Amino acid sequence: MFTSKTTQLILMGVLMTSSFAVNAHRLWIKPNTTAVSGQNEWVTFDAAIANGIFNPDHFAMPLDRLTAYNPDGQPIPLQNSAKLKYRSVFDLQLTQPGTYEVSMNSRSLQASWQDEDGQRQRWPGRGEIGTLAGFKKHVPTSAKDLTVTDSARRVEVFVTAGAPTREVITPSGKGLELNGQTHPNDLYTGEPISLGFLFDGQPADKAQVTVVRQGEKYRDTSETMRFTTNAQGSIEVSFDKPGMYFVEVEYQDNQAEAPATIRSGSYSAVFEVLPL
Repeated sequence: MFTSKTTQLILMGVLMTSSFAVNAHRLWIKPNTTAVSGQNEWVTFDAAIANGIFNPDHFAMPLDRLTAYNPDGQPIPLQNSAKLKYRSVFDLQLTQPGTYEVSMNSRSLQASWQDEDGQRQRWPGRGEIGTLAGFKKHVPTSAKDLTVTDSARRVEVFVTAGAPTREVITPSGKGLELNGQTHPNDLYTGEPISLGFLFDGQPADKAQVTVVRQGEKYRDTSETMRFTTNAQGSIEVSFDKPGMYFVEVEYQDNQAEAPATIRSGSYSAVFEVLPL
């Protein structure tokens, strides 16, 4: 039987492992709505690490890894929060007009090599963040068959009170993120939409994008839409049906700074598409 400490280590490992491993689980933060029109409104959220889309069945997302920002880009508290068995829940009070963000971001060096006995070694350990200082301390300079990856992950969602604003969707230039040109709270059925992505401020060319509409559990097929971004890091997509959509993006290149040789980015978000 797992102890609570063991369970936490496994969970943190899921959060920080490579894109390949994370593909088995979907990380999402889902609001009950992404747009409200009144003043001083409340929005409630579920956050989970799950095997399926919007069906919490694996781990609750750690609340201490989540940060909410108001339309001015200032951190605000999660309210009425609780970590349940398979999902975390919380509320946001929208006290001013504009677009809010809830997100989880992480970045870590990850190394793999073969030791003198021919055994595969990995650093950092589960739940740990790999820093440059840590790499120099723990990874042998003579490591054989060394692979070092600069791995970034971002999970986010946006909600808007009144008219959409752009402060919190403006790219930070760090990791894999939206390019900020299309507002995620202004999506409607039947309209061609351009979604763009950046890695460290540059277009994420040839990134793999997966889009799945809510209700996957109740369909014979997942109706997954798959895209590859162009040289501008963008895709063109049109949504035929309204609802909540899960968007996942995976990116990798060889433009990393030493000691890494690979840059890897993972991004996921929940967008709501409204009927036109």
